[in-house]
Amino acid sequence: MSIIKVKSIVTGQEYQFDENKHAGSGVMKDVFFDPKRNYVVQIYKSIQDANSMERLKNIVGKFRENIFNQAGGEYWESVYCWPTDIVTVPGKGLPALIAPIYRKEFFFEFGSTNNDMLGIKGKDKEGKWFATAHHRQRFLDERELGDWRKHLGLCIKIARAVKRMHAAGLAHSDLSYRNVLIDPLSGGASVIDIDGLVVPQRFPPDVIGTPDFIAPEVLRTLSLPITDKNRSLPCIETDRHALAVLIYMYLLYRHPLRGGKIHDPDPGRDEELHMGEKALFIEHPSDKTNRPNLSGMRPTDLPFADIGKIPSKIAGPYLQELFQKAFIDGLHAPHLRPSANDWETALVKTVDLIQPCTNPKCAQKWYVFDNSTTPACPFCGTAYKGLLPVLNLYSRRREADNYRPDNHRLMVYTDQYLYPWHVNRLIAPNERLTPEQKKPVGYFVLHQGTWWFINQTLTALKDITNKCDVPPGSKVELRDGLQLQLSPEDNCRLVQVQMVRGA
Repeated sequence: MSIIKVKSIVTGQEYQFDENKHAGSGVMKDVFFDPKRNYVVQIYKSIQDANSMERLKNIVGKFRENIFNQAGGEYWESVYCWPTDIVTVPGKGLPALIAPIYRKEFFFEFGSTNNDMLGIKGKDKEGKWFATAHHRQRFLDERELGDWRKHLGLCIKIARAVKRMHAAGLAHSDLSYRNVLIDPLSGGASVIDIDGLVVPQRFPPDVIGTPDFIAPEVLRTLSLPITDKNRSLPCIETDRHALAVLIYMYLLYRHPLRGGKIHDPDPGRDEELHMGEKALFIEHPSDKTNRPNLSGMRPTDLPFADIGKIPSKIAGPYLQELFQKAFIDGLHAPHLRPSANDWETALVKTVDLIQPCTNPKCAQKWYVFDNSTTPACPFCGTAYKGLLPVLNLYSRRREADNYRPDNHRLMVYTDQYLYPWHVNRLIAPNERLTPEQKKPVGYFVLHQGTWWFINQTLTALKDITNKCDVPPGSKVELRDGLQLQLSPEDNCRLVQVQMVRGA
């Protein structure tokens, strides 16, 4: 063991690392473990200039404090691997960052197929392994894959992390599946490599991004001098493009722009045009020239590469609308791209639309209700059987007595819960939830062919249809057309039940 001691240039605090415990290496840094594995030391390979050092001091100082030292700040520990201090390596004069070690769930437990033929067991779960059908189906042990509901959950966490940075005026500048760790087993996600944060007019970007996630305008203007006002550089709007690509890939296991169209016989120039100036959504409704070429697909690319079988609309109406905005309206018009908050809202509402697939062999296990009279899992084709309750949510605004539709539905399945954010439209299921707001207020169960809602804590639940109260501890049968007033207060909701009969 060769222990090297280092000291903070900010606080004077001492740290140490083991030269023989190499945790990894990137383009800019080498990473070593603390002997007790409480943190890592990320050593830069070259001396950083004064502006870069000032940026790092702000990242471990003011920027970090503004996010973590606020109400609910502990939540961000779970979605960022944010550096905490800066040190200098003795003898070399190289700066280094002190950062938290990745949590246990972000390391592969089983690794790849065929007794971990790729040797990734124990290594960190870069998102690239889960972003394409080929990687998932060809290389990963199926015990690492999780399910589609967990993928929705990790997308929510990524959107929240990006939203919080953007709210602070910061851009990550290199969002990609390499800089986001995910765990499809728990639905966890962690944004890493935060030392390149961009602040307009103060801290410019160090990189243009990672291929697959670089915004079209950045590639289109790449040949211009960096001082040219027409040159597009990484910023919040380019982060929005990368976020949209990440969410699309984590839910549909394909890239939204990589289709079969060829723009130039030179591969390098074709790539530049394909992802830049001539970028085109593979699912564009009127221009179909960039549809994936299925004849050249590997079996492990299917069925997800086939947009006829797995179109993006299977993700539900809220996400479908944002995919259209991101990859059609905003693809070449950055100001039209959905914000991270837009994605978080749509993802949360989509979680309320999902149903468990009844096929035990279905790889995805969950799917979005498609608002049809014959609901079925789009991944394996298994039809829903029996009666399916759908709850349409309405709320009363302060200025009106009547209830208005909220464009929000809740699908029912056994042991589905009702939460405070379903009761009151002003409660958002985000990082600010109090412990009390995280507790369910009731649940649903199918008993002997009849669907019931069990009221746990709602003190003013009223069956409007039958004009009776439903006190805590009692239940109400779900019938087509039933109206339940969850609370008489302003901004609280009324539920109308719709019964859909499956196969």
